[in-house]
Amino acid sequence: MATGQKLMKAIRVFEFGGPEVLKLHSDVAVPFPKGNQVLIKVHACGINPVETYIRSGTYSRKPLLPYTPGTDVAGIIEAIGDNVSTFKKGDRVFTTSTITGGYAEYALASDHTVYALPEKLSFQQGAAIGIPYFTAYRALLHSAHVKAGDSVLVHGASGGVGLAACQIARAYGLRVLGTAGTEEGQNIVLQNGAHEVFNHREVNYIDAIKKSVGEKGIDVIIEMLANVNLNKDLSLLSYGGRVIIVGNRGSIEINPRDTMAKESSIIGVALYSSTKEEFKQYAAALQAGMEIGWLRPVISAQYPLDKVAQAHEDIIHSSGATGKMILLLV
Repeated sequence: MATGQKLMKAIRVFEFGGPEVLKLHSDVAVPFPKGNQVLIKVHACGINPVETYIRSGTYSRKPLLPYTPGTDVAGIIEAIGDNVSTFKKGDRVFTTSTITGGYAEYALASDHTVYALPEKLSFQQGAAIGIPYFTAYRALLHSAHVKAGDSVLVHGASGGVGLAACQIARAYGLRVLGTAGTEEGQNIVLQNGAHEVFNHREVNYIDAIKKSVGEKGIDVIIEMLANVNLNKDLSLLSYGGRVIIVGNRGSIEINPRDTMAKESSIIGVALYSSTKEEFKQYAAALQAGMEIGWLRPVISAQYPLDKVAQAHEDIIHSSGATGKMILLLV
């Protein structure tokens, strides 16, 4: 190691497995930005369910071991590579991806995955934008092709992606229905763009939704837990309706006939399939939302770096998400 090399704290994963494989190291070398890269002093990093799947080794994409998890950081530019002209040291930023991992005091990112963070949003809120808002935007505008006047049901609306979907859908002129499993969750959903909310733990909540939307049904359903809800979703759709699958944790049996009479569709969403151009487009729309004020991330639990294993446990086993889980580094 070069003399004077700065060291930092970072989470390192040396083997795939349960939350206990997340190890805190305090002697990790601070990376150096080259070319189009920037080095960010991380103030906060979003925790996303996908990071638990990657860590367990069951996800379709496996990073090379050892690695540091985390994509959605917010912080301050510490240094820039020679080819970076859009940012300078001291800029407040957030990311949709990192090169070296976000569960660390410093993270390297390519400049095209880095965006200005307006003063009106905190670093915690900045760390809650990446995966949730870009996924919700892709699901609604790119995959579902929603238009003003459509109805949308956000099935599991009180988590990070769910609340982002409610805010975006409301801003784009949709009639927004949401579900949540707790009273607190239901209130947060109503405060963040939903016109109506239903408790998905109540036995007859699907009937209540049907009664609310009437004969026509729902144009678009944004689905966070397809292995539990897909069957019910198909019965709620309008003619030509679409179920957009954002989250799933297992398999489910459905009757394909349920898609035929209504000519409905089931469409999966993967944010990492977006092109650079699409990311640019989503970012422009979301930046406008920050400026106007409808994009307001809701933060739930906050964890220090040494409690990240607990955070990974909680994000999968929590009894009802309300907002976004964050790692706090500063």
